Amino acid sequence: MKKFKIPFYYKSSFISKIKEARKNSDPKKKDFTPTLLDFGPVRIFIARHFGFCYGVENAIEIAYKTIEENPGKRIFLLSEMIHNPRVNNDLKSRGVIFLMDTHGNQLIQLDELNPEDIVIIPAFGTTLEIQKRLNEIGIDPYKYNTTCPFVEKVWNRANQLGEQNYSAVIHGKYFHEETRATFSHSSVSGSSLIIRDLEEAKILSSIILGDKNSTEFYSFFKNKFSEGFNPDNDLRKIGVVNQTTMLAADTQMIADHLKETMIKKYGIENLKEHFADTRDTLCYATNDNQDATYELLKVEADFAIVVGGYNSSNSGHIAEMLSKKFKTYYTSSADKISREKIFHFDIHSKKEKFSVDFLPDKYPVDIILTSGASCPDAVVEEILIKVLSFFSNIRRLDEVLGQAVPAIN
Repeated sequence: MKKFKIPFYYKSSFISKIKEARKNSDPKKKDFTPTLLDFGPVRIFIARHFGFCYGVENAIEIAYKTIEENPGKRIFLLSEMIHNPRVNNDLKSRGVIFLMDTHGNQLIQLDELNPEDIVIIPAFGTTLEIQKRLNEIGIDPYKYNTTCPFVEKVWNRANQLGEQNYSAVIHGKYFHEETRATFSHSSVSGSSLIIRDLEEAKILSSIILGDKNSTEFYSFFKNKFSEGFNPDNDLRKIGVVNQTTMLAADTQMIADHLKETMIKKYGIENLKEHFADTRDTLCYATNDNQDATYELLKVEADFAIVVGGYNSSNSGHIAEMLSKKFKTYYTSSADKISREKIFHFDIHSKKEKFSVDFLPDKYPVDIILTSGASCPDAVVEEILIKVLSFFSNIRRLDEVLGQAVPAIN
């Protein structure tokens, strides 16, 4: 796989050595068990896969190269490069100006741009409407385009569905940049609809089967379907694509449910005419991180720490998965942690809160540690070192690294 040039301060020599050792011992990625780091009074179970993925490293390389090669020019980002505060704040410190926030609210009007300005498209991609507007201004939207190749793969598959008269059912969060971009691209070639979860898929099924009518469809899915969408016609042939950071298992459950719905309505002998197989749109990095998280659920630990930006979809899903078994602290940096308390994001209330006395009084303390795909390894290491500082008689990093082994469940 391609090696990207990213700033050294996002890297961690300790974390990279762990990843390299696991890669060398398991090049085909068949073993998703976590790595056990035994420091004596505290043991860390660190996920087999976590941290920057291909698409994130690609975006970071392009962004920093753009800054380096264009001194004195105004450089804009459509929205956050990726959902990580350290990366976005560093770009701002280098003079990069954000045009929109993560929800698509305009911070600076596009009318204020001129043809000499540089606009970087973030890893999530952008809508065709924004691309057209940039072209009208005289800015090439493709010159500094960091859209993840796996996001573009979803767009291509959605376009294929439209060309074959299937409607694209997009599993994603309506407000997410990637979902808005996918919706825009897929709606050009065919009808499109966004659904959030299995519950919404069940409502969609009731409409397909005639248990609910078109009026109910338009009411429930308001603003989530393409212009001119006619449920009586456009739900006769469907295919499911996804926001790449959603849980793969959830996307599969939604696809399986809608597949059964089409079998019920049209018969299994006619399934291919009404339901498209779209399993090839799932992102490998999201799958790897999620499979590694399932393996974390098999170990016994006192609590889990998930590191990532609070608006990171994939980090939030990892925290959600781990919270089903462990007390889980979803935090963004080492500054959020002290011996007495830890500030962390509550995935249910969507607010940051803090917990006190989070370290149990036992020996050893077992901790799970992982991060989302947009989180630098350096941040994970900083949190690891911070947690270790709360204990006495800790084994040295190099000693532990030499003894690190896949955990036995």
